[in-house]
Amino acid sequence: KKWKQLSRLQRSVILFLFAFLAVCGVISYTNMGEPWKSLTNKSLDDQRIEPEVPGLKLANPAVLPAPQKADANLGDYPELSPQKQPKLPHVRRGPPNLQIKPPRRGMRLKTQRDSSEVVEEPAQADKEEKTEKSIISWRGAVIEPDQSTEPPSSKIKEPEKPSSMEAEGQKEPVPINERQMAVIEAFRHAWKGYKDFAWGHDELKPLSKSYSEWFGLGLTLIDALDTMWILGLKEEFEEARKWVANDLVFDKNVDVNLFESTIRILGGLLSTYHLSGDSLFLEKAKDIGSRLMPAFNTPSKVPYSDVNIGRGTAHPPRWTSDSTVAEVTSIQLEFRELSRLTGDEKFQKAVDEVMKHVHTLSGKNDGLVPMFINTNSGQFTHLGVYTLGARADSYYEYLLKQWIQGGKKENELLEDYVRAIEGVKKHLLQRSQPKQLTFVGELAHGHFSAKMDHLVCFLPGTLALGAHNGLTADHMKLAEALMETCYQMYVQVETGLSPEIVHFNLHAQKGHKDVEIKPADRHNLLRPETVESLFYMYRFTGDKKYQDWGWEILQNFNKYTRVPTGGYTSINNVQNPSNPEPRDKMESFFLGETLKYMFLLFSDDIDLINLDKYVFNTEAHPLPIWMPA
Repeated sequence: KKWKQLSRLQRSVILFLFAFLAVCGVISYTNMGEPWKSLTNKSLDDQRIEPEVPGLKLANPAVLPAPQKADANLGDYPELSPQKQPKLPHVRRGPPNLQIKPPRRGMRLKTQRDSSEVVEEPAQADKEEKTEKSIISWRGAVIEPDQSTEPPSSKIKEPEKPSSMEAEGQKEPVPINERQMAVIEAFRHAWKGYKDFAWGHDELKPLSKSYSEWFGLGLTLIDALDTMWILGLKEEFEEARKWVANDLVFDKNVDVNLFESTIRILGGLLSTYHLSGDSLFLEKAKDIGSRLMPAFNTPSKVPYSDVNIGRGTAHPPRWTSDSTVAEVTSIQLEFRELSRLTGDEKFQKAVDEVMKHVHTLSGKNDGLVPMFINTNSGQFTHLGVYTLGARADSYYEYLLKQWIQGGKKENELLEDYVRAIEGVKKHLLQRSQPKQLTFVGELAHGHFSAKMDHLVCFLPGTLALGAHNGLTADHMKLAEALMETCYQMYVQVETGLSPEIVHFNLHAQKGHKDVEIKPADRHNLLRPETVESLFYMYRFTGDKKYQDWGWEILQNFNKYTRVPTGGYTSINNVQNPSNPEPRDKMESFFLGETLKYMFLLFSDDIDLINLDKYVFNTEAHPLPIWMPA
């Protein structure tokens, strides 16, 4: 009735206003609705609460883009899947545009002088402080996509830095399970002993509650840095970081072994830099890397074994001018990565020269190399002896891993690796009695020895890694067979712990097992190789038995090597459960490798150090795989 009482003019005005408002509403929703909705969702993500474990905050791994994956050729084994993963809860992944690129020039370390210049500009300093807080984040790290492409210059520049992702692109952590919690407890127990009795020194002597020195550089602490990060032990990590910042000094008149200091110290610092984003570790890595370079000043460019990092001099061992082949060919991952980060080509150039030289040498046997190489002549020595154990082992490991690190482009490395595995099959593989275990023996001047070091148990994991990266399926089949053998090296021993060396029976004898142990070989040093391979095998197959085998090993470490006051000890006799004869020494690799691989083995989170994004050095320090430019 009221509408009818309105004049025609009044009705027209009202209808026009309604039409105008309706059109404006449609335009507003079309232009503003979706962005508003996106911002709302992002805000909710920012407020997402992550599950907590009492006393722990689990660190996410670095978010790096996976390279294009090459499928393994399954051949006649369709049941084998090189990337068969356990079912996982849905997780969010990092943005696809973030890349790690191959080495570029012009990237230099920031000096203290640069830092002092920042202080003069308060506004800029405040901005950098905020950036630093996000970089040293416990939510993981990413690599910035942009890098300088200019040639190296004398002007020092800021190195590429990982930067943390606080909300978008971060996955929710997979909850820690009971077995992982047991590893964390074991680590904390070992760390307690180190902190109480050996803080800042190389290795703990848990029984005498003291320490031993090798280089005097805090080896255990540096080796354990990335383990603490991966395990989420924030308090312990921060305490160790303070020691690195305030007490780790490389300007010391001390001889260090090039290989050991590279894989433990340089590798540990580079890995911790990538995981934490803290430039302190990159600065320390540049320092020790530069101090190790005199080792390459030899007539052949094959490096000396020892370097005085304070005096800048290098020399071979006092008793020989030889270096071991494994030592000079297992430092490449670390020095190559140091060049990529700093833009200084000298590091990569030095180690690449070694690999190219070894590639051309005579004296190989179907890809197998002798154990020694002369630093003067550059030639192999002690010809005719071939092993995958001590002095040669990681040569084969680093052939594959350098190829993976560099984006699968360096075909000489791959060719040498594949040829060597064929040489292993042809000359070193045998089966034991009575269980028909496949094992890798040794060859000395044409005579086969059924001796196998525990060190050789790196091989199943390396073979599986190769199969995952596109090599033939028979590599995975061999990995499975050798993994069973390495497990039996534990199971067939009274303590359930493997000795340093075993000899396999080639002929069936009543009352004899496959594994025989000589008195001089029955010690256990808390080594990681079997657990390392178990980690790879579980990650690529999803077969729970590999986790179960690792759990048995951890329980036996706790039963026979744990020291009540803190720490774990090597033992002299794995065949005597009532008295395993503790040696009073905890090797740094127990924290750097063994417990780290245990924790990763028990995880169902494939992004906790994703093997399409990282490659482990031979001391279990993960380094990023380079992405195409």
